[in-house]
Parts: sequence; structure tokens; C-alpha cells
Amino acid sequence: MKNIAVLTSGGDAPGMNAAIRAVVRTGIDKKWTVYGVRNGYQGLINGNFCPLGARDVGGIIQQGGTILGSSRCPEFETEAGQDKAIRILHQNQIEALVVIGGNGSQKGSYALFKKGFPVVGIASTIDNDLYGTDITLGVDTALNIAMEAIDRLKTTASSHQRAFLVEVMGRDFGYLALMAGIGGGAEFVVIPEIETNPEQIAARLRADYQKGKAHAIVVVAEGAKYNVEKLKQYFAEHRERLGFDLRVTILGHVQRGGAPGAFDRLLGTRMGAKATECIARGEYGVMVGLINGLISTVPLEQVVNNRKKLDLSLLEIARSLNK
Repeated sequence: MKNIAVLTSGGDAPGMNAAIRAVVRTGIDKKWTVYGVRNGYQGLINGNFCPLGARDVGGIIQQGGTILGSSRCPEFETEAGQDKAIRILHQNQIEALVVIGGNGSQKGSYALFKKGFPVVGIASTIDNDLYGTDITLGVDTALNIAMEAIDRLKTTASSHQRAFLVEVMGRDFGYLALMAGIGGGAEFVVIPEIETNPEQIAARLRADYQKGKAHAIVVVAEGAKYNVEKLKQYFAEHRERLGFDLRVTILGHVQRGGAPGAFDRLLGTRMGAKATECIARGEYGVMVGLINGLISTVPLEQVVNNRKKLDLSLLEIARSLNK
């Protein structure tokens, strides 16, 4: 092995830079030349490679986002685009590729691997919706950002005796909303996995008000059937009957930015080191993740062909804590 490359793809996640740094420095320690691919799969197709030395990745472990950049690439979703990417890799004498990213990114990894190119994936998305890993890179930091926002909103909600709807990211997976709701002490959590109608929320908030609660926080996953905009509209239309309205806060991309916390810096480092270990022993077509506290690998075929399930017992915990 002489030359490897690393790219980041899909949505950025806190800790990506820690993973890049680990891939580069552990690769150099193995006497390899490591290249970065700028702007994800689009950069790969365009041949946008840059050599990365130990100093090039100095001081990035604490930075959010990704120094390599990311972009959407419809061309790479086609077989012709994938064939072009492999030609570019061979032309640049790249012998193995590390892909840091989420569902779409790992589907791309698997597509390259099926065509015979050596690939190792690293599980990275704040949504935590990747099969084959207990937690993905970036989740812990995003979750702490969400909980800090909820804590702040509780202060003003209590001061003005108001109810707040807080939308968190997560696409169609309710993990981030559910954990933020539990950790933030929310009165109600709305997730895609369980259909919830506005009347249920209204009944819960009314009961809490009658118990003497001075505020209410409802955490809503962006992928829920009734997202915050629909809930806000419903409560506005039925304000006279329901007796109150709701303030809305959409956290959005605030959750993806900022410095990674200690957990994600360490997780990214461990995952990056594991990826180069896999390459060194010829273990390809796998994704590096965290399973039962251990940095482990799972075949990419399993990752892309299975859907991660949310532990709904946690929702029962959230409900039982609302007293």
C-alpha cells in the first residue's frame, strides 16, 4: 500500500475533522501518502485531490464542519459517474478510499466496492440513522446543542408562561428529537415513528397547565407528519377552542455547526484510526462504527440494505417522566 485518499460526503457533522486528522496521521505512520478529496463525490469525479501531511491537519480536531468540504453529486448516483470516479482514482494511483458520511455517502461507498475498488466507510451523521452502529459521528455534539437550546427556551417560557415548539433535525429518524426531549425535560415529543395529532398535544399541555406548570416544551422531529409549521397553523386556527397558542423555534443547521465535543473528537479519532487499520489488513467493503462501546466494523452491504430502528421504549420513558 502506497497511496490512500479520504473524502467527506453528505451533511457535515461535528467530528469529521477529527476523523480526517486520524486517517491522515495514522496513514502517514504506516508510511503511506494520504490525499484529501475536496467537495465529496463531486470532487472525486473532478479529480480534485490534494496531498495531506501531518501539519495540514494540525489544529483541526476542534473545528466543526469538514476542511475537505462536501457537496451533492447527482452524477455519482449513475453507473457512468461511478465508473468515472474509479478511473480517476486509478489515474491518481489511489489504492484505497475512506468515505466519511451518512446513508447516501455509504451507498456510494458500497457502489464503488461492488465495482471492485477498496473502500472503508466511517459512520458520520447527526441523524444517527445508519444501520450497523449504535451512534454516529456528530450526534453527541448535535444533541448537546439541542438540549442547551431547550434549556434556554425553558427560561423564557417559564418567565412568560408560554408553550414552545422546538424543531430538531434528524430527517425521517426520531432519535435526535427523542433524546433531546428526554435530556431537556420536554413535556411532549413528536417523532416520525409514532403518529401524533395536534389534539393529543393540546390535551397534554392543558393537563400540565392544570397541574400548575408555568411553561411547556414540545420537541418535534423535522420528519414528523405534523412538523412545527403544521402544528403552529393548527393551534392558530383553533386557538379559541384550545385556549392557547405556541411559539416556534426551529434549530435547523445550528445543530450541525460549532466545535465538536469531547465525545465526538475521540470518536472521530478512534474511527479514523480503525479505518486505516482495516486498509492495512485488507478489510474492505465495511463501515466503521461503535457497537456496544467498541469501535467495530459492519459490511457495507448490511448498512445499505437495512433500516435502523428507533428504540421506542425510550418514548415510554419520556412519557412516564412527564409529571
